Amino acid sequence: MIALKDIHRIYFIGAGGIGMSALVRFFKAQGAVVNGYDKTKTALCEELENEGVAIHYTDDIALLDKETNVVVYTPAIPADHTELNWYRDNDYLVMKRSDMLQIISAAMHALCVAGTHGKTTTSTILAHILRHTGAGCNAFLGGISVNYNTNYWGSTNQVAVIEADEYDRSFLKLHPNMTIVTAMDADHLDIYGTEKEMQDTYVQFINSTSEALVYRHGLTRRKEFTVPAKYSYSLQNDASDFYASDIQMHQGTYTFNFCYKEEVLTAMTLNVGGMHNIENTIAASAIAYLQKIDIEKIAAAVAAYQGVKRRFEYVMNDGKQVLIDDYAHHPEELTALIKSAKALFPNRKCTVAFQPHLFTRTRDFVDGFAESLSLADEVILLDIYPARELPIEGITSQIILDKMTIENKHILSKEGLLDFVKAATLPLFIIAGAGDIDKLVKPIKNIFAEKAKA
Repeated sequence: MIALKDIHRIYFIGAGGIGMSALVRFFKAQGAVVNGYDKTKTALCEELENEGVAIHYTDDIALLDKETNVVVYTPAIPADHTELNWYRDNDYLVMKRSDMLQIISAAMHALCVAGTHGKTTTSTILAHILRHTGAGCNAFLGGISVNYNTNYWGSTNQVAVIEADEYDRSFLKLHPNMTIVTAMDADHLDIYGTEKEMQDTYVQFINSTSEALVYRHGLTRRKEFTVPAKYSYSLQNDASDFYASDIQMHQGTYTFNFCYKEEVLTAMTLNVGGMHNIENTIAASAIAYLQKIDIEKIAAAVAAYQGVKRRFEYVMNDGKQVLIDDYAHHPEELTALIKSAKALFPNRKCTVAFQPHLFTRTRDFVDGFAESLSLADEVILLDIYPARELPIEGITSQIILDKMTIENKHILSKEGLLDFVKAATLPLFIIAGAGDIDKLVKPIKNIFAEKAKA
């Protein structure tokens, strides 16, 4: 395996992906020559180009970099990709994104965050705490930090905060020194087949941790964890090692005590919505505390944290209208999202627009989706976003709609959703999903803004 110090020229196939682009930025910051390909010119690709990365958007051998010494690709790239196969056929060093993270995690003190949901927010909070307190880290994130408007930042301190992705078992390649595990709920059953197989793989990853584990209280299979030091965390269960107490909320802001065992360590303020984000903050703060970072500096960092784009992101909150955008694409995530929003704004009608992500996930969790969405007062479903999948006969958004227990439920096109927003009164409106529903956020925000003027 090549060493980091020997990578001077690198080519990315799928450069604009949220995870890939963090690696692009890392190597650019290291002074390497960085080039790449992506299928679509997104806003993130344009940012990379502005940062000096040459990206093209046609799968063409004439455009690739033949001088590169490493090629990194995302698993989303199809097997018949011309550039990828040319590199393979000509004996270049070709690796997946997870292989590169393996090299990075072996070279640095790796703080890895795993979980079927919550890992992007938790890793971003942790990386922010390390940066804000002056401890420093290299952050490789699966979302855009609102504080810094990026998914990567570097440091001379050889510490890496890395999202440990369970998809295609890639997290087994990492070398974690300290690990957070937020959840092990069934997901990616198209890869694992069964929930047990997925959990078996999680246990294998967890037990590769060399120093300490911080895991969500009540996590299944915890008796099989063999990490040298183990700490549980929870929202407010004092049977766990780290937890919050005396939680107060007001207009989207929380105050609470950060506790370790029976001791109150400090008071904290979190200016990001969602009770689940308090729990994520507890996990991230626990890792920082275990690394001997001053507790008051941790609290100051938490107070300054502004969130992750598309993770309970307040797109608008003007006192009359609340517009929240969230990446939620699993029933547990939707449940946390809707419950938190209704708790923060209890006297408002809660309307949710949701785009299911993947045919297999819709098939496997239709009952869970129906139950979680039924917590809202009104729901609009878009068609399923297929991503990497082909359609499955009989699997449509209709099967979720049919199982929902609320009366106000509809399936609309994207254009139909915009027309709905123009006509409806929406004091609390949530946009949710991991597909391309985020492209509607700006148009919907504009509609809200026009309504506010009226």
